[in-house]
Amino acid sequence: MDRQRSCLTCLCFGVLAFNSSLAIYRSWGDAGSVGLVLLADATLLLLFLCLREFERGVGRGRDAMIKAAVWALTTLLTAMFASRVAPLMPPLVGALVWAMAVATATGGLWVFFLNP
Repeated sequence: MDRQRSCLTCLCFGVLAFNSSLAIYRSWGDAGSVGLVLLADATLLLLFLCLREFERGVGRGRDAMIKAAVWALTTLLTAMFASRVAPLMPPLVGALVWAMAVATATGGLWVFFLNP
């Protein structure tokens, strides 16, 4: 099972790398878009590593720190994508996009830390 998971992980990272390189190629003149793609990839990689560490070390006393890192990374991804999508929408829909991003971050905070 671990070998299958490793092959699937490599395949997913390969697809992500291909998709990211295509996105960078298509938006080469726009430094903001290239930066967003690179930052999103780095954030996804860090998120994957945090989740892997959480899986390996359940109960070692670092759970709260890893949960905080996972929440911060997912909130960063949500804010990055909302900041790119909201300006493309009409103002009311853009406000709804930001409201959903805030609700998602708040919900993650509640589930990870405030849920009894």
